Amino acid sequence: MAKSLSSLWLKSLTRIAKAQQKRLINSMATAAKKTTKAAVKQALAPPRTTKKAAPKPATRPATKPAPPMALPGSWTRSFFAAPNGQRMSYWLYLPLRDKAQALKPLPLVVMLHGCTQTAREFAQGSRMNALAQRKGFAVLYPQQLLTIDAHRCWQWYQRATQNGGGEAGLVAGTVTQVVAKLGLDASRVYLAGISAGAALAQIIALRYPFRIAAVGLHSGPVFGTADSRMTAFGAMQTGGGTHVAQAVQATVDGGGFPRMPAIVLHGEADKVVRIVNQQQVAQQFLQVNGIADLAPVTTHSPARPKGRSPRHAFQTLDYRVGRKPIVSVCRIAGLEHAWSGGDGALRFNDSVGPDASALLWAFFSKHRRLRTLK
Repeated sequence: MAKSLSSLWLKSLTRIAKAQQKRLINSMATAAKKTTKAAVKQALAPPRTTKKAAPKPATRPATKPAPPMALPGSWTRSFFAAPNGQRMSYWLYLPLRDKAQALKPLPLVVMLHGCTQTAREFAQGSRMNALAQRKGFAVLYPQQLLTIDAHRCWQWYQRATQNGGGEAGLVAGTVTQVVAKLGLDASRVYLAGISAGAALAQIIALRYPFRIAAVGLHSGPVFGTADSRMTAFGAMQTGGGTHVAQAVQATVDGGGFPRMPAIVLHGEADKVVRIVNQQQVAQQFLQVNGIADLAPVTTHSPARPKGRSPRHAFQTLDYRVGRKPIVSVCRIAGLEHAWSGGDGALRFNDSVGPDASALLWAFFSKHRRLRTLK
């Protein structure tokens, strides 16, 4: 019998991560075996309310646990309830600002974690909250429920999700409500993810383009060429074959599709989602943006093995309209299936740069969605 995608994916992730963090992965595997119904129930439990609580609003009252890092600002957990009864758990970081800064609406970066990760782990591993405090933007971390997938994998390969429903619609609804509730800048909402999170981020960016100003994809599979668990695993290993161009054609056939700026990062040594996926994802975004004939501006950044900020060598291809990059492709030498420049104490993070979070924000900050839809 065929194994499920989440089992195959977890096996591949474990094999790669052992080379970097053997002890952490072994402990992860042990912990996964000991997951109990009580633990799942506790993870999904809503915030405590008084016995005479008012009727539940669409977003539940936020709890305030300690942030994953010692940072100023607020770090809260809450839930979004969709009209159809589906629910999305999320964490939100808001930077501390002075009175003058508080008068301006904050941009928002939405971060989608990968398989076996939690939102808290992704926040700590990517260090995106620390960057948000320095640069002045909010960060939203939707989290997959254990009741949906035992390894917290986003089910990006499902046809309903790829068409904009399912988990894609649920995340989009969460983002829309958080932006409206907090008065964030709807013209500067950015979306990023790693691995399965990158796959889901790409779907949301293509299906809800007027809600997203730019998208960042780290180590993600090609869009639209898989519709089952097994074909999804095949795409992760060999790409989308001859169906890459056709997979995104429907998004532009009807006209009216705005440009969707995209930055695509990938490690050359990634054996979980092979580098061929980056090439094909870039091809898809060049097609969607109508710039497939543009020649890129190529930048080579050498390795820096020593010093305060060591990094792998990497190459960046910028496809620009005027001076603004619309599609940026960053290929990182020696990087496996991990967040580049992340917290190396956590699984699926490589402490050696370049700093993926900084690269994402540098790209995002150049873009704004001039026309937005609710």
